[in-house]
Amino acid sequence: MKYKRILLKLSGEALQGSSKNTNIDPSVLEQYCEEIRTIKDQGVEIAIVIGGGNIFRGGQAEALGIDRVQGDYMGMLATVVNAMALQSSLERHGMFTRLMSGIKMEQVCEPFIRRRAIRHLEKGRIVIFGAGIGNPYFTTDSTASLRAIEVQANVVLKGTRVDGVYTKDPEKFPDAVRYSKLSFQEAYEKNLNIMDMTAFTLCKENKLPIIVFDMNKKGNLLKVASGEEAGTLIS
Repeated sequence: MKYKRILLKLSGEALQGSSKNTNIDPSVLEQYCEEIRTIKDQGVEIAIVIGGGNIFRGGQAEALGIDRVQGDYMGMLATVVNAMALQSSLERHGMFTRLMSGIKMEQVCEPFIRRRAIRHLEKGRIVIFGAGIGNPYFTTDSTASLRAIEVQANVVLKGTRVDGVYTKDPEKFPDAVRYSKLSFQEAYEKNLNIMDMTAFTLCKENKLPIIVFDMNKKGNLLKVASGEEAGTLIS
């Protein structure tokens, strides 16, 4: 395998599946667990950050008359709900996990302690990071970048609904062209919406590559972790 230790960033909205009638579609959880197990069986050390947009996004707060900081904390708690669902599903598939939180809630999560997180990874446990970094004004993309750097991951794998980064939105424009590789500078100059600027800058400054790929296509996660081209590499 090309990458020994990865940070997998998953979208909360993706857990809804296609129906949108439920916050968490069990078939999506099932698919994600099968994909994750394929790379776990190859000895890859896996850390995961999952969003909370299927339940609540901090950006919704203003429209509801909720203070931005309060809304961001609500969004962080939403990520913990998703992380707990993912943890339960992974363990049902026979994988050992640890859930670590940026906000203290000892009954359901361990507090995030960097050295402990690294030790869990070394022991072959899948580490899921919930509640963001524990502070408002930071997205789960920023959490993914920061945690990846902290646990010394080799790459950030951003699982999305599309198979990479395009010149424009491929869901709206059929003539959009996919990039196979980009430098951080090119992505910045082309104003490509890959991650928020905080997350993107963290990766750039720490020389941490990002791969954007389609998580919903069977076998893609294994391909990406093996170093095959199955998305867009930003480095």
